[in-house]
This record gives sequence, C-alpha cells and structure tokens, in this order.
Amino acid sequence: MSEYILEMNHITKEFSGVKALDDVNLKVKKGEIHALCGENGAGKSTLMNVLSGVYPFGTYTGDIVYKGETMKFHHIKDSEAKGIVIIHQELALSPYMSVAENVFLGNEQCSARGVIDWTKTQAKAKEMLAKVGLEHENVNVPVNTLGVGKQQLIEIAKAMAKNVDLLILDEPTAALNDEESAKLLDIMLDLKKQGVTMIIISHKLNEISYVADSITVIRDGHTIETLVKDVDDFSEDRIIKGMVGREMTNRYPVREGVTIGDVIFEVKDWNVYHPDDPDRHVLRDINIKVRAGEVVGLAGLMGAGRTEFAMSVFGKSYGQKISGTVKINGKEVNLKDVRTAIDNKLAYVSEDRKGNGLVLIDDIKRNMTMAALRNFFSKNGIVNANEEIVKAEEYKKLINVKANSIDQTVGSLSGGNQQKVVLAKWMLTQPDVLILDEPTRGIDVGAKYEIYCVINDLAKAGKAVIVISSEMPEIIGTCDRLYIINEGHIAGELSKSEMTQERIMGCIMADNRKGE
Repeated sequence: MSEYILEMNHITKEFSGVKALDDVNLKVKKGEIHALCGENGAGKSTLMNVLSGVYPFGTYTGDIVYKGETMKFHHIKDSEAKGIVIIHQELALSPYMSVAENVFLGNEQCSARGVIDWTKTQAKAKEMLAKVGLEHENVNVPVNTLGVGKQQLIEIAKAMAKNVDLLILDEPTAALNDEESAKLLDIMLDLKKQGVTMIIISHKLNEISYVADSITVIRDGHTIETLVKDVDDFSEDRIIKGMVGREMTNRYPVREGVTIGDVIFEVKDWNVYHPDDPDRHVLRDINIKVRAGEVVGLAGLMGAGRTEFAMSVFGKSYGQKISGTVKINGKEVNLKDVRTAIDNKLAYVSEDRKGNGLVLIDDIKRNMTMAALRNFFSKNGIVNANEEIVKAEEYKKLINVKANSIDQTVGSLSGGNQQKVVLAKWMLTQPDVLILDEPTRGIDVGAKYEIYCVINDLAKAGKAVIVISSEMPEIIGTCDRLYIINEGHIAGELSKSEMTQERIMGCIMADNRKGE
C-alpha cells in the first residue's frame, strides 16, 4: 500500500476565467502533520475546499486519490463519510447550543427510532472532549460562555466524533493567544500519536516549524516546493523565501523622513464600565498621548482591555458610565457616537474585519467609500458616483489591493486584501488619528510588509497612529513608543530603545504581583 494517504494531482480551479489553482500537486503521508504555506490569495484554502467537496467534482480538473482510491466528492458530507474533516478559520459552532449539542451537530446520536439519545450524546461528548484535553469541561453549558481557545478545541472534538482520519485545520490559531496556541499545537501532536493525519494552513511560521513534518509552499496558484523536516532547511527565512519568491532581510520596513511633532491625540483619566454590568470596572484611569508622525503601540495579553479602550474612545462603541476627556489637535471633543468620531478625524480599524469592518456581499468600491460617503462623496444627500470610482481606483493602486476590479465582491478577496480595503476605507475619511486593532491578524508575511509600509506612509503624512497587536515582535518592529495595558489600566510605558519582549512581559508580571 502507498505511504501516502492523500495525493492531489494536477488540480486546476478557475473562478470567472481566473486560475486560482494551476496544476497544483500535493502528497501527504499517512500519520504526518503537513503544512500548507503561501501568501494570502495563493490558493491554499481553495485547494482544501476542492479536497473537502466544498467545490464539488466537476468544478475543477485533476484527481484526488485518497487511500489509493480516486475520489469524486460532490458535497462536504461525501468527504466526511470517508474520514476527511475540515475546520475553517471562522468557527462553525452554534453559540446558544450546549457543548455536547455542538460536538454532534449534524452527526446526532440517535436511537433506533431516530430520536436523539441525550444520555449517549453527553457521554460521547465527554469522551471526545477528553481527546482534546477538555476532560473536565461541562458539556451542558452554552458554547458562547467559553473562550475562543476552548471553542477551537471543541471544533476538533466535533471532527473527532466523525471518525476523522485526515483533519484539515485552516488558520487554527489566528484568534488565539500564545498560551492557547501552544496548547492547541501540543494537542495536534497528541492526535498525530493517535494516528490522525493533519493538514494545517497557518501564517504563523514558528508554529509551522514546531508541529509540521512537511511543508508544501504554494505561490500564485502554483506548487513551488515541498520541504521535509530534518532533510531540508525548515527556518522561517527559508519558508518566507519560498512563499514570496525572494529573500526578506527585513520584515519591518525602516521608517525614514518622519518628523515627530506636537501631541495631536490625548486621552486623560479614561474610565469605562462593562456594557452588561454597571458595577464591573473594565478600564481604570487610562492616560495616553500620541504625537503627529508617531506610531504608538498598545501591548498586553488578550483580555487586558486594549480593544475595549479603542472601541470606547471611538464614539463610545463599547461600555457604559464612560468618563474622562479626549483631545484631538489640542481641542477637547465629545465623541458621543461613531459619526461624531469620524467628523473629529478619528478612525478605528476593527480587529474583526469580517464582522465589523466590511460588508462582504458588497463590492470593493462601496466598502472603501462608505465611511467617507457623507463628508466626501455626497452633496445635499446625492452621491457623486464618479468621484467614488476615481478614489476607489486611486486607493486600490495606492495600497496594492489585488483584485480584478473595484466592482469585485469583497467576500471573494483573500484576507490580506480584505484588510487593505478596510485600511483604505478609513484612510478615505482623511483622519488625523488612526487606531489599528490587530491590523495584520491572519495574513501572510508579504501582505504584512505592505501594511507596515502603509503605517509608515501614514506617519510620514503627520498622522497619529496607534497599533494594537498581540504579536510582540510586530509591536517592537513598527512602533516608536509603547504603552502596556494590563487588567484595564496602564502598567507601563517604554521608549523604542527600551522595547524587548522580555521588558514587556516583565512589566506585565510586575504589575500582576502588585495586584496580589
């Protein structure tokens, strides 16, 4: 029998005449963890959608050979019946259903009469959860009461309940913190010992190097190479070279020709209470200043209050009983709602581009211009459609959005290009202050570099930029100064020369000791 559990031979897939995959080949050995790497839009997710039957047989050319048999999957249920299960980047859990119900959603445990056997469902759910390290979890609580890390593990338990032989994980750690990511990767290694073969798509190259036995690099819809652990160079720089087609000597472009000016954004004595609990003090006495041309970072662990701070400042989009003052260009402003925040030259790029940043079913042009429509593209309530087209075309070229045209649906773009559209949307409002919340989450190194260049251009234009990121190397590489937020308050401030990962974590730990 072949050592390969899966062979995808000469796969070609087109969308509207554009080849998303062009003669792609992939071989996965039984019992290994095989990584798929490539820039956003390279074709990784498309290839996995072909494999799992999301794109059915007949919509692509080429062969899928699984366990020595040529497959013709017409539906995702067909691939699942053969033991191939895909976990997409966006979790497919029903938030108000219990953990047990979610584990067997679409795979219900029924009696001979076709009635759901709840005793069996709960017992088997506990058994599946034990396989992913959640043996002590209550299977009767609603899934939305659990953190994202546990929800991701429940997705894997759900796959295990379908007798999975080949598990596909698309960006499984994109929304997880470092601790949750490490736990998930270790569980993947445990599943490998149990005989489960896995394909992982990830932009976090350190994680790929840690868990993967082989790496296949895809670029612009073509298979470039496959690297094997302990045989080939498995370093991050080597993987990046395959992904982008060149050496990347500096992942963070040097910011040159920037003069840091006067303070143009200041928040004083900022206090916010939880939107559902008026007694829960979420943010306490926060004070920050940002100067013209300066990029200031907000670092901290997940749940520290960084996003809550950004949203509460941006038109009081989060929280209640908000107090404190905001000054923009030296003038105190009352940012009572989002419209007022935009009018006062403040912009906020949300960490959730799909949920809060974009209208996925609308085109690039409308997504780019919607925030600026009232102030820049309309007069007396009448939209200037020609001006919309001109500006959308200009910004598509300016920040290198890879798309056929500005009429293309945003939902059809890769993650990196979606992120660029969100940036363009807020740049078109001509803000003086931009808050960028996780601006590079879930996108590849090439697209990240382009977004760092946009940040540099904003600083050169004299804007005040705040970057919130869970990736400490990104904060260190892009920011001039840094505030550390911990448990809802400022735990420290570091200059460029003081920034190291050790100093940042040391500051957080010291603050935690103070609170004990």
